[in-house]
Amino acid sequence: VQLQASGGGLVEPGGSLRLSCTASGFSLDYYAISWFRQAPGKEREVVSCISSLDSATYYTDAVTGRFSISRDNAANTVYLQMNGLRPEDTAVYYCAAKAPLMSTRVLEYEYWGQGTQVTVSS
Repeated sequence: VQLQASGGGLVEPGGSLRLSCTASGFSLDYYAISWFRQAPGKEREVVSCISSLDSATYYTDAVTGRFSISRDNAANTVYLQMNGLRPEDTAVYYCAAKAPLMSTRVLEYEYWGQGTQVTVSS
């Protein structure tokens, strides 16, 4: 059972990245998936969530209108499209899975990806 996060990198302010979270060893169909991020010296915080049943979504205020979460169950993958990136978005981004309902709480998640670094800098 594994989650693989990918797609991070270095981008200039205003740029875009698309993160992917792919599951192996289990189906994401029945799991809510969330993206969290952790900047140096700060606690891990929720960025966005997508539910398992109706693909309802949640975004933290800081990214609303700039980020978009989606899922492709056939590909067993969840995406986070990040537009209008800002230096304050710089962090390691983690995807996490829990069943059956989504949550913004770190401790409620069963499975975690390894993290992918996003750096926004000119």
